[in-house]
Amino acid sequence: MEYTVQKLSKIAGVSTRTLRYYDEIGILKPARINSSGYRIYGQAEVDRLQQILFYRELGVSLESIKNIVTAPSFDGAKALKEHRAQLLEKRNQLDLLISNVDKTIALTEGRITMSDREKFEGFKQRMVDDNEDKYGKEIREKYGNDTIEKSNAKVMNMTEEQYNEVTSLENQVKKALAEAFESGDPSSDIAQKAADLHKKWLTYFWSEYSKEAHAGLAQMYVDDERFKAYYDKERPGVAEFLRDAIFIYTGMSK
Repeated sequence: MEYTVQKLSKIAGVSTRTLRYYDEIGILKPARINSSGYRIYGQAEVDRLQQILFYRELGVSLESIKNIVTAPSFDGAKALKEHRAQLLEKRNQLDLLISNVDKTIALTEGRITMSDREKFEGFKQRMVDDNEDKYGKEIREKYGNDTIEKSNAKVMNMTEEQYNEVTSLENQVKKALAEAFESGDPSSDIAQKAADLHKKWLTYFWSEYSKEAHAGLAQMYVDDERFKAYYDKERPGVAEFLRDAIFIYTGMSK
């Protein structure tokens, strides 16, 4: 079965503009261009579009998706199994949040009592699960399963106050980093403040802090496309700037 842009957009639920853009950036090329100049898509392109939409649903950037699906080693069947596992995790997250909401409704109606810790269980679990979904494989390979399990346990044991503090710190890091990036100097006072705030933010997740580990994480922000995309979302180069600021802060070398 073959499809024009118009027909494929209808069955896939995406705009023709999106399909043309995917062609432009090289993530989804048509199988051929017919004599009338129309893009024609075959089964292989339909299957790739499905994979792209799965990854988009999971929040993966287009740049990362392109690197994944165009790699010679890409295995479509394996990717589908991974998608399924990640979607099941997302469903578990939603089930936990729904349960948390149901309990809170029952609490407001006077049908049950609920501890402050229980009120935030769903949000903390989502924080852990989101991190595992996005970076679990890489951080476990880098730091080991035991370290990551301790980190996850620390998150789940956060008090309401600690949860609010770490959320506030994350916003402070972003604000200081944006201001520091404008200066262009990773050794500036504001850049070093951003690095210090980043350290304080990390201590809410790490069972113990070390300069070496902090510098190693900063380097991973640059080396891993997903971390880099997160920090470079607003301005390209922010990930490298943060890495340089943290290296200066910790006294580590590149």
